[in-house]
Amino acid sequence: MSAPTPPPLAHQVPPQLERPLLLWHRLWPPAPWSLRRQLLVGILLPVVLSIGFNTVSLYRESLQTLHTAYDRTLLASAKSISEQLDVDGYDEHAQLRSIVPYSALEIFEADNQSRMFYRVSTLDGELVSGFAELPFWRGQIPMRPPYAALVDFYDAKFRDQPVRVAVLLQPVASATGRSMAVIQVAETLELRRTLALHLLADTLWRQALLVLLVVLTVLLVVQRVTRPVRRISQAMAQRPQGDLSPLAPPAAPRELQPLLEATNQVMARLSRLLQHQKRFVRDAAHQLRTPLAVLKTQVQSARRGDMPPAEALAEIETTVDRATQLANQMLALAKVEQLRQAPAPAAPMAWDAIVREVALDLAPLVADKTLDFELQADAAVWVQAPAWMLRELVRNLLHNAIRHAPVGSPLRVQLQPAPQPSSAQDVPSMALLRITDSGPGISAELQQRLFRPFSAGDGHGGSGLGLAICHEIVLALHGHLQLRNRHAPGSDTIHGLDAEVLLPQASL
Repeated sequence: MSAPTPPPLAHQVPPQLERPLLLWHRLWPPAPWSLRRQLLVGILLPVVLSIGFNTVSLYRESLQTLHTAYDRTLLASAKSISEQLDVDGYDEHAQLRSIVPYSALEIFEADNQSRMFYRVSTLDGELVSGFAELPFWRGQIPMRPPYAALVDFYDAKFRDQPVRVAVLLQPVASATGRSMAVIQVAETLELRRTLALHLLADTLWRQALLVLLVVLTVLLVVQRVTRPVRRISQAMAQRPQGDLSPLAPPAAPRELQPLLEATNQVMARLSRLLQHQKRFVRDAAHQLRTPLAVLKTQVQSARRGDMPPAEALAEIETTVDRATQLANQMLALAKVEQLRQAPAPAAPMAWDAIVREVALDLAPLVADKTLDFELQADAAVWVQAPAWMLRELVRNLLHNAIRHAPVGSPLRVQLQPAPQPSSAQDVPSMALLRITDSGPGISAELQQRLFRPFSAGDGHGGSGLGLAICHEIVLALHGHLQLRNRHAPGSDTIHGLDAEVLLPQASL
């Protein structure tokens, strides 16, 4: 049995209005509040609420003050009536008499705005004089009366009008008797409320002027405070397309400095990314133009029959392979540069396994030159790096060594933890990859620019991107790459090249 559907809440939108409201919000979505509007509402709303609360409190306090002042008049009226009382007999046999003309109360009525009524009774509530319909007092005298008399004040209703009543317990004594009289004097509240409203009106005028002054002050202050924001917005809107220079607004407030610094950092990163993109496009256009031109020439020569078809296809295949390798290397270099700008966390990778994998892939090249190849990567070495970056690094360095090594010469690849200096306490442990060949080495001048793209200085057909890719990968992994010529002891003759890579080991 399904549960009954709960009744709709009061704040839920009726079904017949739900679709029109959704359509309205889609066509005219609510605009976000501006900074000035938020400041105005955030400042003025508490001020207006505080002024409203103070106004209500002031009205109540004014009314209480008027009660205190006019209660004294009621007490004076009650005492005036007590002076017109006489008594015969004592205690329960006493007979009270009162001769109180109403004109005795007229002197206490102000401007005919209020009416006064009285009642004189015994302690048992027996009417002696005055208005019989005025209810008899059934209360108690406070422990600490506000005046030096047995008096109590309370609010009541008389003839459907709110009244303020003063009750005086007055001992009455004469030569022939003694008793206690209960004198009640009631006054309507027109005068008190009129005066309180006058005080309230005067207060409201002053509070309205204060609110107006606060509004004008806040408007001026907000206008002045938000001026730097408008200047910055205007300066950015007037910038030419592609201008990513840092923002340097004059006299920017302290609160805007973190935003400006963060904006400048973002613009600097964007500028570097755009520079890399422009450089990639420029280099790609420059470097791919030559193999494409050679490929076009070879195709035209093959179509004319200048060489046998098999030979022409072999040359075309070689040109396509070189262009493909160049494009792949350029894409790898661009990817590494992008990762350097926005590094991403990577899992620990077994570098020794990747070295063995790459060495196995390049084994046909080693066999083609009959090199004396030796691989020492038995120890487990873990580094924090993407697998493709480690594979690209090892492949480029090993391929470069194979290409430059003489036929039949020794080639050694060694991977091991680097020796930790005894003086280094907080230095992280490093892993060392050393590739040693017997090639011609590099000159000092060529060594300074080999890490730059397209700076190949040999005649082996390289594009000049391999070492540049290796350098960018090592920098991205917070490592160090060094190419060092190997000399014979006591001689300047170069016997080969040592390529050494140091990378931080991963903590497992």
